[in-house]
Amino acid sequence: MKHYYNPMSRAVTTDWMLRELDVQHEQIIVDFIGGENSSAEFRGINPMGKLPVLVDGGTVVTEVAAICAYLADKFPEKRLAPEIGSVDRAAYYRYLFLAGNTIEPAFSLATLGLEHPEPASAGWGDMPRVLATIEAMTPETAWALGEQFTAADVVFGGLLDFSMVFNWIDASPKVAAYVARIRQRPSYRESHGAFLEILGKK
Repeated sequence: MKHYYNPMSRAVTTDWMLRELDVQHEQIIVDFIGGENSSAEFRGINPMGKLPVLVDGGTVVTEVAAICAYLADKFPEKRLAPEIGSVDRAAYYRYLFLAGNTIEPAFSLATLGLEHPEPASAGWGDMPRVLATIEAMTPETAWALGEQFTAADVVFGGLLDFSMVFNWIDASPKVAAYVARIRQRPSYRESHGAFLEILGKK
């Protein structure tokens, strides 16, 4: 497997996932400043020219949640996903897809001081509903699906962590406590050196 990566991109989350799994792979650093993400070679792999990208043999997977879900299912013995067909699978999918489909678009607009002119027609609605959903879905203790840490925490929790680092969210005590638990995981600390450095300067 090849993981196309830059430490200051969303690929930090998939790097974290790979470290949680402890599976062998080749890490390929893509130089944004040098424009490698715009090269014909890289665009041939991912026309978006964005990271992360996972190449597993002849299979190309892009998007953070898709890569994490793919890896969790590829290595079921690592128990980073509920069993296919289990009742927990529905909640697991919700956490995976909420992050990129709902939370990030809303936060991205908000950081620019923008609001969707017709929130009812936007898939993410409006900021009050997004924040209420985050609060409702953040676990009081342990992890998103209970005692077992899963890819849901990597994706959902990882985005909340990112949002706190870059001041996208004024985290509630419950959200802050959940992110604090995430930041104690050894694989998080191995993969998020740049984030930890930013936090150290705050």
